[in-house]
Amino acid sequence: MDALLILGGLLLILASLVWLVMRAFATSLLWGWASFLPPFTLLYVLRHWRSARPAIALAGLGVIPLVVGLTLLASHDAQRLEAILSFKWLKPEVPVPAELAINLRGQLNGRPFAPQQAELLNGVLSLREGQDFFAQSELVIRLPSVEKGPVRVDVLPADKGILPEVEISWLLPEQELPEARRLSRGYTLHLDLQPVGQNKLAGDFHLVLPPQFKTTLSGELELFSNGLRYQGDKVDRQFDSVDTITHVIQDYLERRFASRDVELQPIGSLNFPLQSLDLNVQARINGELQQLPILLQKQDKRGWQVAADSFPPLPSTLAPPVTDDKPAAVAAVVPERVSRPLDRRVRFSLDGLLRNPSRYQNLSMRAATERGNSAEGRFHGIDQDGRIILRQRMSGQGEVSYSLLPEEISRIELLEP
Repeated sequence: MDALLILGGLLLILASLVWLVMRAFATSLLWGWASFLPPFTLLYVLRHWRSARPAIALAGLGVIPLVVGLTLLASHDAQRLEAILSFKWLKPEVPVPAELAINLRGQLNGRPFAPQQAELLNGVLSLREGQDFFAQSELVIRLPSVEKGPVRVDVLPADKGILPEVEISWLLPEQELPEARRLSRGYTLHLDLQPVGQNKLAGDFHLVLPPQFKTTLSGELELFSNGLRYQGDKVDRQFDSVDTITHVIQDYLERRFASRDVELQPIGSLNFPLQSLDLNVQARINGELQQLPILLQKQDKRGWQVAADSFPPLPSTLAPPVTDDKPAAVAAVVPERVSRPLDRRVRFSLDGLLRNPSRYQNLSMRAATERGNSAEGRFHGIDQDGRIILRQRMSGQGEVSYSLLPEEISRIELLEP
């Protein structure tokens, strides 16, 4: 309603100005041309009031809905009114500098592919184009093994054995869900990435898929090697990621127990955006496994913080523990029996998942349907209709949820032990 009142008032004022110019031209040609200049327009109104009075009355009528509309807008959206009156919308938008230097040329599924996001997390390299919930186009390469430091991979079409798995997906305008294709051999791949800074890798990238996939990509690539972002030398706590939350909790526990011997267990996936988190984390502190409740809150300026955190910074060097000078009896060291955890991937099947879904809760799975589509994510149980729910955290904020009927699944595999 307020927008209509403002627009209506502006149109009436504009019509009154046009009418005033027409009145000036009716008086004389000289007054008509002079009325285009504001000082002479005012002079014309004063000298020829009788002729200009109807146009001025119409302008006054336009001021009334304009003022009412601005008052209503200020009552419920003062920031928007301030932005309108400041005329910031007239200034050209300054392009935000890209976080990554990605200079790739090529196409994906026959269409030009220009990714804006790139990362290599837990051995999964992903290139993503589009800022929406579903990527317009995405390339995912699952590397068999990735160590910290440089990454070099060379694959030829004739190579055999354990090779990286390549997946491409795209979303057409008429589609609601993206379509994906996956292959594990018969392609050409060259990766030569070197560490750059604190959390980036950069280097050469070259990929050529078989002709039926219409996908080639080549150039220089820069990507993030973890889920942290930095401001100078410090971690940006405003960025929403599991790695940011892990860093905040790790720093808090080290200061709380005044020890750097803190080994935090994985906290699992999180559904961002969030403003607070109530977690029960497990950590091995000074060799002792503990379970601790942690409440985190995201503040406007400081970012993610543990509630009621008043512990001082940890000293750069900690004093060694005080030991008793008296000789102690040497106890016989009895080697502990190390039991290997059961690998649930062994004998995993769809029937076993349906019989005992709680055993595989929150584990990563990959399913292929009879139509050729694929879904990958963490298992979140079975709903009332008997559908299998898989949820996958996206590169950016948010997650995608897949709901699959058991009879539609042609193959399902467990990706974690």
